[in-house]
Amino acid sequence: MFELSPAEWEAVYLSLKVGLWSTLASLPLGFVLAYVLARVQFPLKSLLSGIVYMPLVLPPVVTGFMLLLFFGTRGPGGKFLSDVFGITIAFRWTGAAVAAAVMGLPLMVRAMRLSIEAVDRRLELAARTLGATWWGTFFTVTLPLSLPGIIAGAVLSFAKSFGEFGATITFVSNIPGETRTLPIAIYSFLQSPGNEGPAVRLAVLSVIVSMAAIIGAEWVEGRVQKRLKVGAP
Repeated sequence: MFELSPAEWEAVYLSLKVGLWSTLASLPLGFVLAYVLARVQFPLKSLLSGIVYMPLVLPPVVTGFMLLLFFGTRGPGGKFLSDVFGITIAFRWTGAAVAAAVMGLPLMVRAMRLSIEAVDRRLELAARTLGATWWGTFFTVTLPLSLPGIIAGAVLSFAKSFGEFGATITFVSNIPGETRTLPIAIYSFLQSPGNEGPAVRLAVLSVIVSMAAIIGAEWVEGRVQKRLKVGAP
């Protein structure tokens, strides 16, 4: 029952690739946004926060349509990438990664922001008082103490990217071998009578991969927190 066909393996591989690249690509931006929202005060902070978290409340189809308008071949972003770098992301797996990154970014930022806000500011102040620079304080105090939240945010983003459907199919369509990720493949199988078996196999595999990612993140986060406690005075 769980012997996957080449088409099913292709969908699984593509989902893993999209999830991994979207998470890695959005990680630096996610941390910067989380740090700014957690520690910096400025007039348009509420607006920035609303923009970052908007994909959580917008219908995924709307998000995908907005990406298509901007990164499509006639959109400003798509035309710029095509003319300057010769890159086309619409209807490509890279476009699926962009859609997944946009949908997963709010979860990543939220987890990281909470972790940064939980860091005791007095520890940072003590480091600065002892002569550490801002960068030194950041790399020796802020970053290590917020590491569990960074890990949690990355895993949440990966899990969201791995199962992203609405924005992806709207932005890059359903192209076998190129944009047909695991959830889109499940949807495609369910459209044809008699294909419930492949759909069930992929659904079960999706649950297994997502659960493995969460358990792995919990294990890594626990190890990090244990080391931080051991290293604490």
